[in-house]
Amino acid sequence: MQKIIVITGTRKGIGKELSEYYLEKNHIVCGCSRGKASINHPNYRHFELDVSDEMSVVNMIRNIKKEFKKIDILINNAGIASMNHLLTTPNKSVENIFNTNFFGSFLFIREVAKIMSQTYKKENTSMPYRIINFSTVATPLRLEGEAIYAASKAAICSLTQICAKELSPFGITCNAIGPTPVPTDLIKNVPKNKIDDLLNKQAIKRFGEVKDVINVVDFFIDEKSDFITGQILYLGGING
Repeated sequence: MQKIIVITGTRKGIGKELSEYYLEKNHIVCGCSRGKASINHPNYRHFELDVSDEMSVVNMIRNIKKEFKKIDILINNAGIASMNHLLTTPNKSVENIFNTNFFGSFLFIREVAKIMSQTYKKENTSMPYRIINFSTVATPLRLEGEAIYAASKAAICSLTQICAKELSPFGITCNAIGPTPVPTDLIKNVPKNKIDDLLNKQAIKRFGEVKDVINVVDFFIDEKSDFITGQILYLGGING
């Protein structure tokens, strides 16, 4: 059955590959980024915005509802990282990281969940809707130099688990994935010795791949996963 999927941060990296993967499966994907679309597909809709801009997010979700009448899945992929010692971290960097990683995710959860809750009574299945957030292994590993980034993702973990409780009456599951480093622009400025140190802390000592992320997302959105919510799944053998 064709699903309406909202994915944030779709211009490049994991967000783009997730979008292309679900478009190939004949789903409708509604994506966004600060820049113009990098995906050309008849089932793709692109919105140019900052995920922390409340009115832009509200208008995007309203437009999606107007065209498709519902939203089945939200994947909060958009995120930024920064690696600085606490003593040399500008407040502006803290604001930027939390605006994108936390406030952006919150706004999309709130607005998409409104649409899901409105259409829930029309569905026949008990838990038809899915929200998936992105955390990181940097949170449970408490990596030096990533205090602010890890803190923003720790907030996502807490948000995910509480949202799972608050949204379950509306047929919505809410889970999060914590990827290990995947070679994308997100980690291009992280020093090699820091990446190597992180990989050595994993049970499986390799970079993550997009297919690893897709596997977990597929699991969370599967219809048979309607009893799974409030979970944070870390890749690579990291214990949260």
